[in-house]
Amino acid sequence: MGRRAAAAAAPAAAAAAADTSVAQEYEAVIGIETHVQLLTRTKAFCSCPNQYGDEPNTNICPVCMGHPGSLPMLNQEAVNLAIRAGIALNANIARRSKFDRKQYFYADLPKGYQISQYDVPVCSAGFLEVDTPEGVKRFGITRAHLEEDAGKNVHGGADSLSGSSHTLVDFNRAGVPLLEIVSEPDMRSARDAAAYGAELRRICRFLGISDGNMAEGSMRCDVNVSVRPKGQEQFGTKVEVKNMNSFSNMQKAIEFEIERQVSLLQAGRGAEVVQETRLWDEGRQETSSMRTKEGLADYRYFPEPDLPDLEIMEQQIEQVKASMAELPVAKRERYLSLGLPKADVLILADELATADFFDAAMAAGAPAKAAANWIMGDIMAACKERKMGMDGLAITPGALAEMIALIEGGTISGKIAKDVLPRLLDGEGNAGVKAFVEKEGLVQISDESAVEAMVDAVLAANPNQLAQYCSGKTKLAGFFTGQVMKESAGRVNPGLMNKILMKKLAAAAAAAAEAA
Repeated sequence: MGRRAAAAAAPAAAAAAADTSVAQEYEAVIGIETHVQLLTRTKAFCSCPNQYGDEPNTNICPVCMGHPGSLPMLNQEAVNLAIRAGIALNANIARRSKFDRKQYFYADLPKGYQISQYDVPVCSAGFLEVDTPEGVKRFGITRAHLEEDAGKNVHGGADSLSGSSHTLVDFNRAGVPLLEIVSEPDMRSARDAAAYGAELRRICRFLGISDGNMAEGSMRCDVNVSVRPKGQEQFGTKVEVKNMNSFSNMQKAIEFEIERQVSLLQAGRGAEVVQETRLWDEGRQETSSMRTKEGLADYRYFPEPDLPDLEIMEQQIEQVKASMAELPVAKRERYLSLGLPKADVLILADELATADFFDAAMAAGAPAKAAANWIMGDIMAACKERKMGMDGLAITPGALAEMIALIEGGTISGKIAKDVLPRLLDGEGNAGVKAFVEKEGLVQISDESAVEAMVDAVLAANPNQLAQYCSGKTKLAGFFTGQVMKESAGRVNPGLMNKILMKKLAAAAAAAAEAA
């Protein structure tokens, strides 16, 4: 158990008791509310650009600022993206839904209310199957509803709200279309929650619903955590945890919160577990109370009077379905059907740019396993070193496929390919890898007479080592291999060279034995 959680809850003895109680007496109940910013050109109810990173308060208008007399107009592309998400989440798509006003006051909410969906969401009753460390698990999706985002508070004098000296508000984000996806409380561990979040983000990215960039706030997860004695049906008191910018931090926050709540229960202080919103402090690695959680009655929902009901026709759903890209789960199944190991599949299908590059390389003729090995090895290492994604490299999938074909055809060796790859990654061979290696004088030496001449030269230049080999020190074969490779500047065909070298060494050993 973390020391901070124990200190916050009980003396050392109680904390020690809680160590075993999490596994033996209590279970966690976890649900996640995920706010996904949709990849539309404009905002949800006006024509202001939906653009991250612009100068503060430049993408605003009377509609998204809630000025009197301004009227919202629904962005139909946001509706299509919501339908796309609903199909991917195996949810029911409401043929008729409506918008509501969610009333609350906060500095970053210029209207004093948020246009959202309350009792009739666009999507409901779905599920998501997630490959967790314990196997595939199904987590229910309660609902997914459309709404608008609030603005963004920018805290000055500190990196977070805690310790800041002042706060400014940027309203560029106000009115950006959101899809809030609410899971059922089906998760029982922090690892379940992190795996669910990662798969949901994968779906959003692969289908073009959202870029899912948590650091920029385009995907934000609020986690509801409670604990209860094992075997008890009634839920414990739910605590919401916000301010997590990665799935790693989500997992840490959930683990801390489970420990904190169990420690309080074990110490007889269960009344201190209250329904509230807490923040995850990454620096201190603990949650802290932010505010008492509002109830539904506090929001005073009522139907949005300026927007008509949202009607979705069957034809619209079919059009969206026909335009959808391959889902991550389908991509993984397809990669497995190619004979790739599951470990490879999980890496290749984790990021859209990687999967797209791999698919394009295969379409250009690259064998699946060879392409996977180069992508997961040298190319990903280069991406890490250069601090960029696969889509930031200049090499084309076709160039990789051609390079692999040159290796398999004996034109270049694997060593030459590794040596030349950094230049290919910068796009030098995109006009033709074969022409590039020929121009650079990197074509593999496969002429038998030329290779034989090099082997003879190396054996003649190293008589002492040859004598030792003939006397039984056969490990010196590696020495001669290295010398021939050096003589050829790494260009000799290794298979042909090894065949000729071993034949020459065997003849020399036989001659030495006969002479003795």
